[in-house]
Amino acid sequence: SIFAGVASPTEAAAVGAFGATLLTVLQKRFSYRTLKSVMVETTHLTCMVFLILVGATAFGLVFRGMHGDAYLTNLILSANMSPGAFLALVMVMIFVAGFFIDFIEITFIIVPVVAPIFVTLGVDLLWLGILIAMNLQTSFLTPPFGFALFYLKGVAPPEVRTGHIYRGIIPFIIIQLIGLTLVITFPEMATSLPKYLGG
Repeated sequence: SIFAGVASPTEAAAVGAFGATLLTVLQKRFSYRTLKSVMVETTHLTCMVFLILVGATAFGLVFRGMHGDAYLTNLILSANMSPGAFLALVMVMIFVAGFFIDFIEITFIIVPVVAPIFVTLGVDLLWLGILIAMNLQTSFLTPPFGFALFYLKGVAPPEVRTGHIYRGIIPFIIIQLIGLTLVITFPEMATSLPKYLGG
């Protein structure tokens, strides 16, 4: 429904929540305790995202108010750094940050700082957005704070230790990085379909 333009992401999420509730009722698992648990967890997540957004907005206002964006742009341009070199630097920075902070923080803090510089350098923002999204997806796999690792640990048998999961996730991280490298090397892999659909 989102890709077809029938519903916005928020509306689609509401439909998904209704569908999940309906399935719970049909399976006779719906209870006040379950509803309360879901509502509490959703409230915690919403509050966390909201506080991160407030902090990132304040940081962005102070950063731009002190002309930090102009300073950083001039620094990159005066260093004669090519768009490719700056892109590689940002990709490495996002990848390393994914080991320590959540993808939401990276999106709200790092992206608003570097995006104006990419605009100045003439980088395709559609391609850039897809690269950042793929890089952020890798943060779901990187220890010690990768969300996918916690999910997997929650459903894994007791004999599967966290160290086993960390070692087992390495090939998938490598595959993800190979895919990211391919999209960097061949931008058409990411931009051709959207351009075709968008006319």
